[in-house]
Amino acid sequence: MRVSPSISFAPANLSVRATIEADAENRAVVIIAESADFYRSSEIQLDGGNGPRTNMLEFRSLPPGRYEVRAALFGADGQQRGLVRQQVSVIAGGAGH
Repeated sequence: MRVSPSISFAPANLSVRATIEADAENRAVVIIAESADFYRSSEIQLDGGNGPRTNMLEFRSLPPGRYEVRAALFGADGQQRGLVRQQVSVIAGGAGH
């Protein structure tokens, strides 16, 4: 998983690129952006071995905070098959913000 930018000013737009190996058991990837005061998630359905290798997602207008961005891969049985994490920082803007 790659999240960019790793440091930005609020309100921030984060781009997340999750690269997933094709596998017949892959059914969904859940991507989460979470800070102490904010939570947003999105679930992308996967078509097993026929799914795209790269999945793109954008989180828009994130407020200031230190975020953990996670991507969790789930299989046909509903069990988590993998998890990756990355830390990013959204800094409060200048005067008037």
